[in-house]
Amino acid sequence: MEEKKNIAPVKLEMLLAIVHNNKVAYYSSVIQSHQANLQFSVPAKGTTHLLLNYLGLEERPKSLLMSIVRSDQAGSLIGVLDETFKKGGDYKGVAFTVRLTSIIGTLAYGFLSNDKRVKEEA
Repeated sequence: MEEKKNIAPVKLEMLLAIVHNNKVAYYSSVIQSHQANLQFSVPAKGTTHLLLNYLGLEERPKSLLMSIVRSDQAGSLIGVLDETFKKGGDYKGVAFTVRLTSIIGTLAYGFLSNDKRVKEEA
């Protein structure tokens, strides 16, 4: 009987972080340092835009950073982001992760998990 090997030893999570536009590059490098191979950002609005609009104030531009991170790195990454958010000012933000339940394809998993052992089979 053929032995089945475990292709996905580490689970993956999607990290979502809302940060100020002028700090996207900074947070992107922090996230990348925790083995995140896939990241992208899109413009976003903060949760206070209705109140600020009512008061005649302008909202500061925000971005939503989305990254795929390994579950074994997610906790420490959230801790690093939380400490940075506590600096205040332009460093403020919010971040959380959502567990991914499945990934189709070993090559996709290998890329997203930053696992160099996963290679295309002949």
